[in-house]
Amino acid sequence: MIKLIRGGCYYMNGALVRERQAFLTSEQKEKARKGTMSYGILKAHNRGDEQNLKLQFDAITSHDITYVGIIQTAKASGLKEFPLPYVLTNCHNSLCAVGGTINEDDHVFGLSAAKKYGADFVPPHLAVIHQYMREVEAKVGRMILGSDSHTRYGALGTLAVGEGGPELVKQILNQTYDVRRPETVAVYLRGNLKKGVGPQDVAIALCGAVFGNGFVKNKILEFVGPGIANLSMDYRNGIDVMTTETACLSSIWETDAKTREYYKTHGREKDFKELHPSDPAYYDYGITVNLSTIEPMIALPFHPSNAFTVRELIEHPTEILAEAEAAGKKLCPNGTFSLTDKICDGGVYVDQGIIAGCAGGMYENIAEAYEILKGRSTGADAFSLSVYPSSQPVYKALVENGYIGGLMDAGVVVKTAFCGPCFGAGDVPANNGLSIRHTTRNFESREGSKPAAGQLAAVALMDARSIAATAANGGRLTPGTEAPYTKKVKKYFFDAQIYANRVYHGAGKSDRNAELRYGPNIADWPEMIPLGKHLLIKAVSVLEDPVTTTDELIPSGETSSYRSNPMKLAEFALSRKDPGYVERAKAVKADEDVRRETGALPESVIKSLKGLIEVKPGTIYGSCVVAVKPGDGSAREQAASCQRVLGGVANIAKEYATKRYRSNLINWGMLPLLADKVRCKVGDYFYIENIDRLIADGADKIPAKHIHGGSVHDVAFSVGALTPDERQIILSGCLINFNKRK
Repeated sequence: MIKLIRGGCYYMNGALVRERQAFLTSEQKEKARKGTMSYGILKAHNRGDEQNLKLQFDAITSHDITYVGIIQTAKASGLKEFPLPYVLTNCHNSLCAVGGTINEDDHVFGLSAAKKYGADFVPPHLAVIHQYMREVEAKVGRMILGSDSHTRYGALGTLAVGEGGPELVKQILNQTYDVRRPETVAVYLRGNLKKGVGPQDVAIALCGAVFGNGFVKNKILEFVGPGIANLSMDYRNGIDVMTTETACLSSIWETDAKTREYYKTHGREKDFKELHPSDPAYYDYGITVNLSTIEPMIALPFHPSNAFTVRELIEHPTEILAEAEAAGKKLCPNGTFSLTDKICDGGVYVDQGIIAGCAGGMYENIAEAYEILKGRSTGADAFSLSVYPSSQPVYKALVENGYIGGLMDAGVVVKTAFCGPCFGAGDVPANNGLSIRHTTRNFESREGSKPAAGQLAAVALMDARSIAATAANGGRLTPGTEAPYTKKVKKYFFDAQIYANRVYHGAGKSDRNAELRYGPNIADWPEMIPLGKHLLIKAVSVLEDPVTTTDELIPSGETSSYRSNPMKLAEFALSRKDPGYVERAKAVKADEDVRRETGALPESVIKSLKGLIEVKPGTIYGSCVVAVKPGDGSAREQAASCQRVLGGVANIAKEYATKRYRSNLINWGMLPLLADKVRCKVGDYFYIENIDRLIADGADKIPAKHIHGGSVHDVAFSVGALTPDERQIILSGCLINFNKRK
């Protein structure tokens, strides 16, 4: 289905050609390197040099569990007005179901900020963030930055990046997004999908091929080739949004007549233009995807890359499910988690189906699900199916074309635009339940489980067509290709009046006299101290899993209502992974508070180090998390900021799973330390002399003393490449302090 080209290649004459077979000169290669679609877009937005990009975006966007913190950070840094279009959506805490009034308090704050500083405000239930940005804000050649990891509008010719909130703050303050020029990967599509195979099947197959080996990590994917023409725009958008799960930085697609028609349908034909690579264009790597060979896929718990064909799973259920079951039992050793119990009468039975969000809730996914379920029933037993259209315009078109009524007749529960099923704030299955979802992510506890309390369910990702086929079969796992149905769906019409009558359009219309409206849960950021001359670090959590997700660092779901209150949110840090972390971090912070007040560390700390190292004057004391590869998944800055407000000063890792997590550490004044091998236990110390000078000078190596088990060992860390501003942010203690100093 998918083949990887591990080396340079050219897109030329409509084909992907390995570099060694192209016979181009070095001059021709250099010209072709500048012929990619992303090169031209990046060049138009770059304020730096060829290799060290300093990017300014055309627009930014956030939702209601990120925009309060972003605005509070920008306000503390001197915000007067938003200098670029900013869209505030409300699709994560829109149920207002947890924490009393505080969810709606955040929405009221968001609207008041849109009026004061000049932004667009999309009220709850109107649209999920990425569908709205597709419908209204994407333009060919544009760049958009979003505080959500699935910020991807490449199928519409927009180079979009999902990052932590501080990177949006930089754009608000007319600063830049700094990144080394990313490598590019050509994703060459050919062939045509079979009936019953959808965009999620392509996405899961792609994730399975490239995530585990890091093939596209922090690179830009460029979708090219004749297969694009055989995909509708909903299919393209559905594949594109899932590129986040490959760990790439961003994505971009060739545009064509179907792209033009999409813009025309949405009343924005002027925002379309043809976008293609030059002939030839050079790519650092290549991927070929034969769409004709893609089968219905399933991503088993607990990652979108845990990919199998549905056929494989049905043929070998015991062996395949047992592996995922074993992983679940490690997560919840005190529970009764099982997946092999889903095998019954020669089939695999699931408990729940969900089609929702920026990946699943699009018009064609839901319309084809109806065609599969037409005249059928989801049944009146344990299995249930819920559908969430991604926006009110999509919902209205589905209603007017008869699809919603037909789904309801089949027993489907239809709900409004909401991202909850993606992050554990909606449709949480029962303990030991297995939910199949056309959503973006199926990390552990992503559906709302609490393993520490002995509660664990699981999510498998599937395409809407296979979910509908399974629903029509009473919950028995069934590939979409086995469902008899007509693939032809009625034409989609976009009703712009829905947004015209309900969205607050305030971009570029700031009113400095307007008052911000605060709720009792909206709190300012606590003080963050500068780095200091020397640094004593105590390891308060050691995570040995191969990868640590942001969900494990700060859970989604139950924490979402507290994202506007840094200290309350911090109480949840690592709660699913290391329940003792918060108290251990607080103890270190309390000792540092003593040092700041008295000028000396408490005797208990000095005693544990006596005879091992000399703690010099000018030493600050903080905690750290040690992990193998932290930060996979979400862009949420709170994975880092919660550590920081609890006194964290560093992470120590073999590598960082994503650029966005490393950026979050830096922007919150934490050292992103790297070490190939550090054998560390909770309670170990690291002492670094002259850390301020080492960071300021951009030192390649950072020598440290590792105090472990009553002995001292020399170790060497690195922090990777840091820009001058990043070095100053770390020295200042965080981005807020950096901007105050400026």
